[in-house]
Amino acid sequence: MNPVNLTLVVVLGVVSIVLVAAFSERLNVAAPLSLVVAGIGLSFLPGVPHPEVEPELILAGVLPPLLYSAAVNMPVVDFRRNIRPITGLAVLLVVGTTLGAGWLFHELIPDIGWPAAFALGAVISPTDAVAATSVGRRLGLPPRLLTVLEGEGLVNDASALVLLRSAVAAVAGSVSVWGIVGEFFFAVVVAVGIGLLVGIVNVRVRALLGNAVLNTAISFVVPFIAFLPAEEAGASGVLAVVVAGLVTGHLAPRHLRATDRLAEAVNWRTAAFLLESAMFLLMGLSVKTLIDEVHKDGSSVWRALAIGLAASALVIVARIVFVGPLVGGLYREQRKAARFKPRLETTQAVLRGDESNPAVTERLDKASPRRVAHFRKRLDRAAADVEFRLTETLGWRGGVVLGWAGMRGAITLAAAQTLPQDTPDRALLVLIAYVVATTTLLVQGMTLPAVIRAARVPSEDPGRLRREYVRLTTELADAAKSLLDDPDLEDPGNGPFGDRVVDRVRSDVRVPPASPGDRPAPEQIEQYLRLRLRVLTEQSERLQHARSSGAYSSEALSRAQTALDVEMARLEQLADRPVS
Repeated sequence: MNPVNLTLVVVLGVVSIVLVAAFSERLNVAAPLSLVVAGIGLSFLPGVPHPEVEPELILAGVLPPLLYSAAVNMPVVDFRRNIRPITGLAVLLVVGTTLGAGWLFHELIPDIGWPAAFALGAVISPTDAVAATSVGRRLGLPPRLLTVLEGEGLVNDASALVLLRSAVAAVAGSVSVWGIVGEFFFAVVVAVGIGLLVGIVNVRVRALLGNAVLNTAISFVVPFIAFLPAEEAGASGVLAVVVAGLVTGHLAPRHLRATDRLAEAVNWRTAAFLLESAMFLLMGLSVKTLIDEVHKDGSSVWRALAIGLAASALVIVARIVFVGPLVGGLYREQRKAARFKPRLETTQAVLRGDESNPAVTERLDKASPRRVAHFRKRLDRAAADVEFRLTETLGWRGGVVLGWAGMRGAITLAAAQTLPQDTPDRALLVLIAYVVATTTLLVQGMTLPAVIRAARVPSEDPGRLRREYVRLTTELADAAKSLLDDPDLEDPGNGPFGDRVVDRVRSDVRVPPASPGDRPAPEQIEQYLRLRLRVLTEQSERLQHARSSGAYSSEALSRAQTALDVEMARLEQLADRPVS
């Protein structure tokens, strides 16, 4: 394809994505579903280009930034609290689906052999949470349910790709069962280590730049900095990217300027939207090409359709069956938390000065203040986790939605295209994977809103969120008040702050500027900016402490963080300009 035609394809693709997404909003339909349907329709129109994208480009060039973008916005506290259901869905269910689908494919297409059958099983095992979460947010699903779906989507690609790599190696007869297990654990451990290192170094280095454009530019290569070394080491590059994103999202508020974070967030949202949408559009556009390849290979399209529908039924049923015990386990966690809560409250009372338990009080008196503070912090976190398990429950209603939200996506098709060229009936297998991805995406995606309404999943209580947000902002205001009331407060190198500056900052903690006449004098503006940024920094630090304690929901924390970031970004820009 010459450069002019390629440019034309890209321009038309972006315009099509925006138009379909805008049209989907008006129809109240998830954009990924509309893009797939539009792509399928366009693929059969004469003259419409069918761009061939190498599957390795999607897996190594598109998947890392998509996962990184999602991981950066995933609160670490939420991920940790939901690690059991996420691990169950992203690892155990993926392994079970791979084995079950592999058996089905071997029974229906015995000529391909067991390794190729399991390879195709691994291809169709990971879900794509984009469509499910877009529908869920629009219909007000509980935050915990959305977190589990997003967390599953972050991790299950890594599990499936490791299994696929092992199955492909088994095609050549070069792997054993214990080898697969060992490779899986090696891939996880090394990937987590690399992801942690890249995430920490990423934040520390970018904190030195002090420029939003440079900061965002560096952030675009971070996913690949995590992905490439992990892949070269034989580990899971995808998992390394997810860990790097989680670490970056957790540490960024402590080390990066608000201006940098806001600019990065807008740019990443745009890039992720275009990449995700392009994948779904390409998924639809590829149907005609796949059908032609099957005809050329001498296989039957109807056979691929029948086997794909059978495999779709299997993965749907397997997920529903798996979610039942998973929800039961969450119920047991809730009962255990209810039994544990009184003991926690008793210990917390002792730490607050209640001497009703002399034995514990005596032990605390002997401990160092630092050790007691560390213990109090851990205890507060445990109490917040218990409260979370008692209030943020999924229940059988959430389980119904979770069981039905198992749509496959474009990653399934890209992974299928990586099957070796000498794989028996390769074209047939790729088309089967496409049928599974399209069937689950459209059937489950189109009916998911009806399932959510029928299950009557309770949505987030806006009153509770509002009360929690007020409590959090009050705590942040108290942090600002403590700083401003400090008798030793002064501007380093410039002596005490002027009374008018302090009063102005004190009023701005709770309300916006009242009128131009209340502004500090021109010579005090720089001092005002320094003090106001210092107060906001103090509030941001208090917010990070609240985030670590887990005492507030991610929704309240995110809303407060955005409010602080917007104000800090405005003042940072003013502070960078000379005052006339």
